[in-house]
Amino acid sequence: MKLALYGLHRGSSADPDTLVRRARLAEEAGFDALWVGDHIALPVGEDGDPADQPRLEAVVTLAHLAAVTTRIGLGFGVLVLPQRQPVLLAKQLSSIDVLSRGRLTVGIGVGYVEPELTALGASLADRAARTDEYLAAMRALWDEPVPSFTGQFVSFAGVQQRPRPAQRPHPPIIVGGHAPQAYRRAVRSGNGWYGWDLDLERTAASLAALRETAARHERPAALGELEVTITPPGTPDADTVRRYADLGVHRLVLQPPTMDGTAIEDLVTTVGDTLVGRVAGP
Repeated sequence: MKLALYGLHRGSSADPDTLVRRARLAEEAGFDALWVGDHIALPVGEDGDPADQPRLEAVVTLAHLAAVTTRIGLGFGVLVLPQRQPVLLAKQLSSIDVLSRGRLTVGIGVGYVEPELTALGASLADRAARTDEYLAAMRALWDEPVPSFTGQFVSFAGVQQRPRPAQRPHPPIIVGGHAPQAYRRAVRSGNGWYGWDLDLERTAASLAALRETAARHERPAALGELEVTITPPGTPDADTVRRYADLGVHRLVLQPPTMDGTAIEDLVTTVGDTLVGRVAGP
């Protein structure tokens, strides 16, 4: 079981010195990776994450974390793919993977905040189509010697991006989401699947749905085993971590109860003292 930390892009961690200190603390504690989420413009006055909470942009944050750490992995959990320009994003992700010497994991999702999607030129109606097309376009840029792509939302030909990602053919792609379309996308196109805020019971149900999807849709052999990542509610103890592992979970991405104050440092210290090394593999 791998243990990662979520949230250094938000709340009190948005302070530059605090961000660096906490990233290095997590690295020294033995966490497998640092994961950050992706919201660019949240609606004011609606339920969910507070729009006025400090939140650093995800790509910029991971680039900075790559520079101030040396061993710990770096993950997006997840990038809202339809609201990003895929040719630019492919270049940004390649650059982070090269500069971090191959430490990047790319989580993607379709998004759900309609005002944010609209502000960035996408919509709820086209988000799934954009996600599939953008992922295919980025893979063409990463994989093909002289890539070309023709789609509904993006097209290009006769262009190159160098350097290629350090990880070949590209960083691992983790598909987030609990809808049937997300399961299908993970099985057919992803290196892994990511479930958010799932207890053991809901994790078991999601993994059953993944297995059912895999039985109906062919998975390319080149993708290998589907890696499962879960963010659980709260902070699990060692026994609960093992129960997730018994279900078939490969990684837990832990988050603090709040992104304000010192809660994330307290989580790093507690998990580092009690879990990392006892339940986390290399």
